[in-house]
Amino acid sequence: MIPTITPRELKDKLKSGEKLFLLDVREPWEYALAKLEGSQLLPLGTLTQSLGKLDRNAEIVAYCHHGMRSADAVGFLLQQGITQVKNLAGGIDAWSVQVDPTVLRYR
Repeated sequence: MIPTITPRELKDKLKSGEKLFLLDVREPWEYALAKLEGSQLLPLGTLTQSLGKLDRNAEIVAYCHHGMRSADAVGFLLQQGITQVKNLAGGIDAWSVQVDPTVLRYR
């Protein structure tokens, strides 16, 4: 089972000042349209080569458009021994609907 975090839970963690690594696994064109402040773009297809850019001691929250690619990313990271990792349920689209309507929704 892939560990998840809801948009509201993420909002609360960010608001309380918890140090999180926000991992955006979408494509650059998607990141240019909408992103979570402070996130780092590492497209899913490059994640294998980008493992060295991740802080294995930080809590990582992966996200994509709707949560499917980021679920794959979380599964991969768990296989690599990175245990403090969660998938943002519903992705950035759910974040826009539930938390911050100023974040652009796209197809």
